[in-house]
Amino acid sequence: MTSESEKAKLQEAAALLQHARTAVAFTGAGISVPSGIPDFRSPGGLWTKYDPFEVASAHALDHNPRKVWEFMLETVDLLGRSQPNPGHLALADLETNSRLSGVITQNIDNLHQRAGSRLVVEYHGNFQRFYCHGCLRECPEQEVMDHCSRSIPVYCPSCGGLVRPDVVFFGEAIPAQAHQHSLELIQAADVLIIVGTSGEVAPANVLPRQVKLSGGKIIEVNLGQTHYADITDIRFDASAEQVLPQLAAMVLE
Repeated sequence: MTSESEKAKLQEAAALLQHARTAVAFTGAGISVPSGIPDFRSPGGLWTKYDPFEVASAHALDHNPRKVWEFMLETVDLLGRSQPNPGHLALADLETNSRLSGVITQNIDNLHQRAGSRLVVEYHGNFQRFYCHGCLRECPEQEVMDHCSRSIPVYCPSCGGLVRPDVVFFGEAIPAQAHQHSLELIQAADVLIIVGTSGEVAPANVLPRQVKLSGGKIIEVNLGQTHYADITDIRFDASAEQVLPQLAAMVLE
């Protein structure tokens, strides 16, 4: 049951969204945990089993592509078993009803799109897309998976270069288009919903501060302490799957 104080916060947050000129959501791993995808850094996450430098870095791509592909296949399997949860669906409902302009996500799991969100900026890429590291040819997912059933790593049939997922590995820059699109949304936003991200990962963690510097309001839905305490206006210390459906219902009532 929602307490009176939490209900009051929900009503306050709903009012901000109802009167916002441009509201944007900024999401991280926490929103996908209820979908069965552990935060990579948390207990049970992939970084407790793998050293990210050895399996998810530019150096690893060049020096140990087979180990990279072993890690990628486990990740693809994990993401393939996941489904959008009520938090994803609530954000999609807000967008469908013109109360949310879009989502900037640090996640690579494709769950926002599967939930029905249309404008999703993938700041760190998408694990269901692949391309050749050499000639940059796009490689269809089914073609890549068929090759994996025979051998790994996967090489490009056109140039022989290494095929890789379209995600940002450690040591790589954020794609210019994703960064620019994020900045455009952030600069237009007068309300930002931060969901499931503690603000540890740069340069994504700077984006919410731009909204605050421009006079916008910050709604935060996060479990535990984060690096956004100094800029948050309304904070819910609870899971996204619990808060977002209640918030969306109030906004759309």
